Amino acid sequence: MTMKILVSDDVSEKGVALLRQHFDVDVKTNMPPAELKACIGQYDGLVTRSQTQVTKDIIEAATNLKVIGRAGVGVDNIDIPAATARGIMVLNAPEGNTMAATEHTIAMMMAMTRHIPQAHASIQAGKWDRKSFDGIQVQGKTLGIIGVGRIGSRVAKRMQAMEMTTIGYDPYITEERAHQVGVELVDLDTLLERSDYITIHTPLTKETEKMLNAETIAKMKDGVRIVNCARGGCVDTQALADALKSGKVAGAAIDVYPEEPLTAENNPFLGMFNVVQTPHLGASTIEAQIGVAVDVAYGVIDALQGKPVMTAVNMAPIPKSVAAVIQPYFGLAERMGTIGIYLTEGPVQEVEVEYTGILAETETQALTTAFLKGLLNPILQDSVNFVNAPGIAKKRHLNVKESKSHRPGYFTTAITVKITTNKATHKLVGTLFDGKEPKIVEIDQYKVDFKPEGYLLLAPHANKPNMIGQMATILGNAGININGMQVGSTPVKDTNIMAIAVGNDIPNDIMLQLRGVEGILDVKLINCEG
Repeated sequence: MTMKILVSDDVSEKGVALLRQHFDVDVKTNMPPAELKACIGQYDGLVTRSQTQVTKDIIEAATNLKVIGRAGVGVDNIDIPAATARGIMVLNAPEGNTMAATEHTIAMMMAMTRHIPQAHASIQAGKWDRKSFDGIQVQGKTLGIIGVGRIGSRVAKRMQAMEMTTIGYDPYITEERAHQVGVELVDLDTLLERSDYITIHTPLTKETEKMLNAETIAKMKDGVRIVNCARGGCVDTQALADALKSGKVAGAAIDVYPEEPLTAENNPFLGMFNVVQTPHLGASTIEAQIGVAVDVAYGVIDALQGKPVMTAVNMAPIPKSVAAVIQPYFGLAERMGTIGIYLTEGPVQEVEVEYTGILAETETQALTTAFLKGLLNPILQDSVNFVNAPGIAKKRHLNVKESKSHRPGYFTTAITVKITTNKATHKLVGTLFDGKEPKIVEIDQYKVDFKPEGYLLLAPHANKPNMIGQMATILGNAGININGMQVGSTPVKDTNIMAIAVGNDIPNDIMLQLRGVEGILDVKLINCEG
């Protein structure tokens, strides 16, 4: 049955068209919460912007929901802990509106500095008043950037071209990265004391909520100017309004608010000459709306096809530099988990995943999650995905170890897993041939060479004539097609292992015949795809 997607906010038709290539899509915007709650249970995916509030109540009613895609950056309209607890992936589109938000920040800064909206209103009213609109120059001023990420770094680059000094506060970037974008990293108090302009580019978290408040504003220079095109909740708006009235803050440019939409009743800046306000327009360009819609559509497609999504916000974040290295290994890691669970007998107590080569030089937590997903999916009734796999492993008291090794091995880069049950420990080694073709190269003590796909018959056997022939005859008589066969040596004297790729599942009676062949030591059928 085709999966269903609900698009609950206005999203570019290009993104919707992409989704329709794979799923049934309903576009229903401006739904009251009760209506959304009543219908959400029939959908596998939900695509929103900022208007739809995806609360815990909505998520609890979403009995089939697997992914929530936010066509934009901010996800504070989504109850992420509730979604994570249900194993629902939440993803956003952090790159699609980066340039739009950057340009809007700069436009707001300059409009505030030169009183452009106020001058426009004056001249539209038939006046010619030049004295009331004296501004200042940004040249030579210090711009303090709180959050030197995708948008903050781009703002810095552009304002450096206007000869501003750029300093930044961001506990999550390195000195090297700050140097690359021309920003001097300082602590928050230093930024507050030195800056002529302050612009915020952070998500809304417990740490950033109302981080600009009466106390922090008091530490700023007299006559400072503040720009907020990030998250409304990062600023205590009443404290900022009071500082604007007193003259402590000379000007403010504000695009986002703690409560939206803004009205005359909840706008503390109403009627203030030294404020420029826009109604959350940071991402409102044609290019950005297409970009975020397309990006989130691709993310939803990947999520519902069981693939890792680099922009999932309730998984460990994966920087682009890390994604470029680990992306080709996701399928291999997951298939190794699936093969591993078929090898085991008895409950799994511990798994150890070791990375060598280039994987030992990067962040690999997401690959370990992919392995757990493959390991747990075949044995659980509930769906296991990249969001809930670590939590499920923990609930099952599965001890998960991750390690990295720089010792030289037969393969330069490989993933080695050891799966321990109450009866035995099984070992798998996988690698990529030519950097793209996944192969399993070792199972327990046996050297093998096969692609982890379809059904695989593993049969360690005595090294004597006609072993392959007898197995092939039984399979042929049963009408089971052999797609490939390979024999590998083992460290056990006078034994080999046979790996036979077959096109279909093998019935139990045929498995009994295979196990009954003289010289066959064991037969295991593995569904490599779970």
